[in-house]
Amino acid sequence: MDLPGGLAYHARTFRRTGDAVRTLIASAIALALASFAHAADAPVFDPQRLSAEVKTLSSDAFEGRGPATAGETKTVAYLIEQMKAAGLEPGGALEHGKRGWTQPVPLGRFAIAGTPSFALDVGGQHEPLAQGGQIAVRAAMDGSHQVDIRNVPLVFVGYGVKAPERHWDDFKGVDLKGKIAVVLVNDPDFETGQGDFGGKAMTYYGRWTYKYEEAARQGALGMLVVHETAPASYGWNTVKNSNTNAMFDIVREHPEAAHPKLEGWIQHDAAVDLFKRSGLDFEALKRQAQTRDFKPVTLPGAGFSAKFDVDAKVITSQNVVGRVAGARRPDETVLYSAHWDHLGVGEPDAKGDRIYNGAVDNATGIAALIEMGRAFAHAPRPQRSVVFLAVTAEEKGLLGSEYYASHPLYPAAKTAGVINMDALSPEGAARNFTISGSASLDLLDDLVTVAKGYGLGFSPDPHPEAGSFYRSDHFSFAKRGVPALSYESGNDRVEGGKAAGEAASKTYTREHYHQPSDEWQAGWSFAGMAHDLPVLYTLGRQLADSDAWPNWGTDSEFRAIRDRSADQRR
Repeated sequence: MDLPGGLAYHARTFRRTGDAVRTLIASAIALALASFAHAADAPVFDPQRLSAEVKTLSSDAFEGRGPATAGETKTVAYLIEQMKAAGLEPGGALEHGKRGWTQPVPLGRFAIAGTPSFALDVGGQHEPLAQGGQIAVRAAMDGSHQVDIRNVPLVFVGYGVKAPERHWDDFKGVDLKGKIAVVLVNDPDFETGQGDFGGKAMTYYGRWTYKYEEAARQGALGMLVVHETAPASYGWNTVKNSNTNAMFDIVREHPEAAHPKLEGWIQHDAAVDLFKRSGLDFEALKRQAQTRDFKPVTLPGAGFSAKFDVDAKVITSQNVVGRVAGARRPDETVLYSAHWDHLGVGEPDAKGDRIYNGAVDNATGIAALIEMGRAFAHAPRPQRSVVFLAVTAEEKGLLGSEYYASHPLYPAAKTAGVINMDALSPEGAARNFTISGSASLDLLDDLVTVAKGYGLGFSPDPHPEAGSFYRSDHFSFAKRGVPALSYESGNDRVEGGKAAGEAASKTYTREHYHQPSDEWQAGWSFAGMAHDLPVLYTLGRQLADSDAWPNWGTDSEFRAIRDRSADQRR
C-alpha cells in the first residue's frame, strides 16, 4: 500500500538523506500517521512532478505569462498539452457542437503610450512626479484615449467609503467634479482594530477596487490612494509593478460608470509632504477619518496635473478548461480553479530582470490544478462532473473568473462548490491550513473535517486585514452565491513552527511578491503541497460523489443569493 499525501516520496528521501533532513521528514511522517488508513484512499501527489511544472511555467520562456502576449500563447498551449496528458477531456466552450479546451474571454486592454508626465503644484511651486517613483498611475479605463489634466484641485475624502448600512459617508455631498480625490487604503477600523467595519478584518470597502468604483459613482475626475505598507499588506514595489504596466478590464458598455478618468497611488511620504506644504497635518486628518463625523478637506493651494496617451484595444484572452464527466449526474459540477496569468514583462528590478515569472503566484496553483485533474482522471468516475478551470487575468482584477462566473459553461445553480488554489507554499509541510479571508460556509466545515483526517488543523486567516477574501478568484463565484473558498498553505511549519512560517510569508511578501524574483528555487521541496493536495482531492471527491448541496452560513451576505436558485437543484 502506498503511503498517503506524498509520504512515499518522504520515505524514499528518508533513506538517502542526512540527519537534519531525517528529523524533518520523520516529523512530517508522524504528522500523518494518525490518519493513515483514511489518507491511503487518496492519490499520492508527486512533489517532483509539481516542482517540474512550476519550474516550466515560471521559466523565462513563458515571459511572465502576461495576457495577450506571446507568453499567453505558450501558456495556453502548455496547459492544453498537460490536461490532455493528464487524461482530462475538453471542458471549454462549444465549438461546432463539441467542447473545446478554452473559453474565450474578451477584455479591454489599456496601456500608457510613451512617457507620461505627472506633477504637483503647491504654493506656486511646480514639482514633477516620477511614474513608479512617487506615484503609480494606471492607464485610463474610462474610455479615454488621452488624459490631459491641468492643475486640478485635490480633496482628501478619508477612506473613500459610502456605506449607508453602517451610517457612514466620507463624501457628505462634496462636489468632486473636475477634482482628484485622495483616499487612505483599507478600512477606518484598521488602525484601532475597533469600529463599524469588523475591526482588523478588511471589508470590501477597504479594497482599492471599491474605492475607484466609488470615485466614479461620486463623479470624481480621479482618485489617488495613499500607499502604506501595513494597511495595504504589501510594499511600494508591488504597487509600482502592478499598476504601471498594461491594464485590463471586462468589456463595458459604459466604462466611465466604473472608472474615473485617473486611477493611481501616491507614496506615503509624498502624500505627507503634500499635506504639510498645503498647511495640513496628515496624521491628524487620518485620525479624523477614522470617525463617522469626518468631512472632506480640500488641500489649499494644491493642484495635480497629468498628461498621457492611452493605447486602448479589445483583445481576447483564454480560460483553459478540462473536465471529468460525472457518471450519474453530469449536469452537476464540482469546480477546481487557479489562475495561470502573472504580470508578464515589465519594469526592470535592481538586477535588470524584467520578467515577472510568478513561480509561487501562481505557477504553484496551476501545477496543483494539473495534478488534481490527473488524480481524478485516473480514479473511478465521480457521480458529479469535476471541472478544472485555469483562468486568465486574475492579476488584473479577477477578470477571467469574473467572466466565467457571469458566463458559466456549467450552470452556477448546479455548481456544488468551488475550490480555488492560489500561491501555495512550495516548501515544507505544515501542521495547519487556512483560507483566504473569513467566511461562514458548509464547504469550509467539510474541509476542516477532511483535513483532520490528514493531521491538519484549521487556523483562521492570520492576516484578515489584508482583505484576501476579495483578492482571489473564488470571490467571483461567492458574490453570485456559489459556495467557494480559496485554500492557503498553513503557517505552522513542521520544521520551525509558526515562527518559521510567518517569517517565510513576510519575506515572500516583502522581497518576491509581484517582483521579478518570484522564481523557481532548486531548494523547494514541495513537500507541503504533496501533503495538502490529497486533502483538497478528498474534499472534492466526497462532494462529487454525494448529493449534498453545501450552502453559506445563515449570517453570510451570500446566503440569500444562493437560496434564490434552490429550485434549480435537487
